Parts: sequence; C-alpha cells; structure tokens
Amino acid sequence: MSELINNQAHRIETLKEVILHLHRGEAPADVRARLKALVSEVDANEIAAMEQKLMAEEGLSAEQVRSMCDLHADVLGEVMAAPRAPKEVPPGHPVDTFRRENRALEQAVAKVRGQLPAIAALGDGGTPAEARLALLEALAPLLDVEKHYSRKEHLVFSVLERHGTTGPSKVMWGKDDEVREQLKGARAALGEPTLCGAELKFVAASLLAPALAAVESMIYKEEQILFPMALGMFTEAEWGEIWSQSPEYGWCLVEPAQGFAPARPQLPEDAIQLPPARAVQLPSGALALEQLLGIFNSLPVDLTFVDAEDRVAFFSEGPERVFARSRAILGREVQNCHPPKSLATVERILADFKAGRQSVAEFWIQMGGKFVHIRYFAVRDEAGKYLGCLEVTQDLTRLRALQGERRLLEY
Repeated sequence: MSELINNQAHRIETLKEVILHLHRGEAPADVRARLKALVSEVDANEIAAMEQKLMAEEGLSAEQVRSMCDLHADVLGEVMAAPRAPKEVPPGHPVDTFRRENRALEQAVAKVRGQLPAIAALGDGGTPAEARLALLEALAPLLDVEKHYSRKEHLVFSVLERHGTTGPSKVMWGKDDEVREQLKGARAALGEPTLCGAELKFVAASLLAPALAAVESMIYKEEQILFPMALGMFTEAEWGEIWSQSPEYGWCLVEPAQGFAPARPQLPEDAIQLPPARAVQLPSGALALEQLLGIFNSLPVDLTFVDAEDRVAFFSEGPERVFARSRAILGREVQNCHPPKSLATVERILADFKAGRQSVAEFWIQMGGKFVHIRYFAVRDEAGKYLGCLEVTQDLTRLRALQGERRLLEY
C-alpha cells in the first residue's frame, strides 16, 4: 500500500489518521506497525502540517497535542527522513543567531552533564556543598535560554501566524514552557543548602537530567522542523523585521555575527502616514503626531491595545518596559501572544468584556524583585459598543516603598 501514498498531501492526511489512533488510546506498537506499512518516509514539515490538521480539523487542543508530543516522536522516529543539511544563511541572519545559540546551549548542557558522574558517586549522607554549588554554577548559563525562547515565540511565531500556520507554534510554545519549568525547578532544588548526598543524587537524576534532555529535544525540533519551515516560508523583508526587533528580547549566551543585510520592511498598502506637523483633533484638544507619540512614550505605564477582533493594534514604546514588546506582534491575535497555560484566562477576560459582564480585570505579581501591577480595561464607545481591550502594566515597586511626604522639588 505504501506505493499509493506517493504525495505530500496523502502522507500528511495518513499521518493525521494514524496519530489519532494514539490519542484514542491504541497501543504505540500497533500504531507504529501500521504507520510503517503506510508510509516509508516523512519529513519534519509534514509532521508540522499534521499537527496543524489535528487542531484545525479534529478539534484537538494544543495541550492535547503537546501532551502526546514525545509519544508522537517515538512512533514517528522509524519513518522520519534523515536529518537534512541546514540551509545556509548569512552570518547574523536570525536563523544563524538561533543556531549559534543552540551550539552554545549544547555546550552548556554538556558542562552540566559532566558534573553528574561525580554526583552519582557521592555517599548518601552529609551535605555535599561543594558538589551542589558546582552543579548550580554549571546550570546557571542554561537559564539564559529564556531570551532564545522569547525571540522565537514573539517574533518567529508571529510571522508564522501571518502565513496561516498556528498549530506547531502553539505546541512548541507549550514545550518551551515545560523546559522553563524544569530548569527553574532544578535550580530551586539545587539552591537548598541542606541537601544531603541522597537528596542531591535524586535532584540530579529526577529533575536535572530530564531538564537537560528537554533542552536538547527542543534544539532538535527547532533545527529540523521550525527553522526549515520558516526559511521556506518567510520573505526577506520578514526576516529583516525579525532581525531589527530581536534586540528587544536579547541574546542567549552568544552575540549575533555580522554580515546580514536585512531588507527594508514595507508599510501595508492601506497604511496612512501622518506628517509629524499635522495635528490629530480630539474632543478635548489637538496634538501633533510627534507630541502624541512623545506622550505615550513618556507615560510611567506600558499600554497595549487589542481591537474588537482580538488583534494587537497598538503598544507604547517607553524606555523601560516591564514586558518586552516588538512590532511583529501588531495584527497578531492576542490569544497567540500568550503561553498556552494562560490562554483560558485571556479568553475568559475577553468574553466577559465583550458580553458586558465585566469592565476591569486586575492582577499583581512579583517578578525579578519587582512588584508589577497589570490591569485590563474594556474600551467602549459612548453607546457601549465594545471597541477592544486596553492592557496597562506598571512597575509599582518604588511607589509602594514611598513614605511620609515630599513637598519640595527634588530631581
């Protein structure tokens, strides 16, 4: 029958049908045998398309697909095409930087893994502070993966979604979050100074080793699925857009190389450019465009506006943002701007605002030594029609610490 499965569309549909049997509880060995009988070889792009179909056509959530992701990989392993040679890109190209970071992450993983035999050889008693601190020090560089993942999630995924590809990015973002939690969990456990030898060995084996494997697995998924897919899909202008906005999120362990000459991004055909000297007339006054931008960027809060169709329409660009924002998110569905674990909360807020049940949602969190206040406001016109949602984020750390009075001018 394999000779009948001779084109990509058939292979993707076959993958989808076979993987559905896994989700319905069929034994992986039986599914693997059926898959090998039907398909002799598939590539990573076809697996990404299969995940998209599972969510778009079968109603599976990103959470469901992600929970089965490792099992999918195991079943698909025997029919996966050999890893392709990476497409060459110029030094400094966003994919070149991602790859360089992955090589640095692999070195960091190897350094941590090099500590594990000494941990395994420890006695069960005592508090082996030297071994614990050495392991903690080796682990620290891996936490820099946050910058790598953030650039991918907010820039690469944003452009993927413009091209109609949302499924693989949602699944991968969820896997990113799993890696984050595993690394943070291992770091927190290793930070406990009273760990005895047996406890340290348990942390190394049950928390740290899986975290290292998860980092390596994500590197493989990026380089064999995500980057080839993006390189075949994105325009040079889109890569230039990603390149120009990447510094907003920072670099993981290495700096970008020099050599990439990005294409200049083009404004949408229907965009209207207002000369700086022209005023915007408002009911309570008029402001020149440069004044309006200056006001937005001087406010001690971060503003993000999502329109009535749930797409990001505007954000302020102040000098000290609490959360990084890049222009690649403009036009992006706000649901795709959040990690999968936050999606239910986002959708509930928007549904309550649209239905008129609520007008404000409020949160406050501790983040990196800061007390961050986040509020969401329903924006409506004079007749009560829903126009969108305004997010207002502010670092209140300094304000909460104020005491007494200040009545004299001080800078």
